[in-house]
Amino acid sequence: MKFSVLVAILAEEMEDRAIDIARESGAGAVTLLNARGITGDEKKTFFGLTYEGSQSVLLFVLEKKLSLQVLKCLTKELDLDNDSRGIAFTVPLEHLGGIDTREVTQFTRKIEDEI
Repeated sequence: MKFSVLVAILAEEMEDRAIDIARESGAGAVTLLNARGITGDEKKTFFGLTYEGSQSVLLFVLEKKLSLQVLKCLTKELDLDNDSRGIAFTVPLEHLGGIDTREVTQFTRKIEDEI
């Protein structure tokens, strides 16, 4: 079985919705990281304070086909192609250790159902 990491970097206020969309699309566990993005644009200031906006990084380890399905759903439902508040992409995994066996069982069942 081949795996991918799906990475979604989104505005913090989109985090819960993204997790719901991913779960509805078949994803299970997710790792969340807090982040700040720096763009080439001039930073916004308000009364002398600089606002850089908080972001969330969502990391999913998924079976390769499932990662593409979840990526497509996130892109469509969050309108990432037309909105600059986020990006999502996959990275293939060559080696993997420590994955929850329940996740592997879930991936296996999904593949068996498709066959």
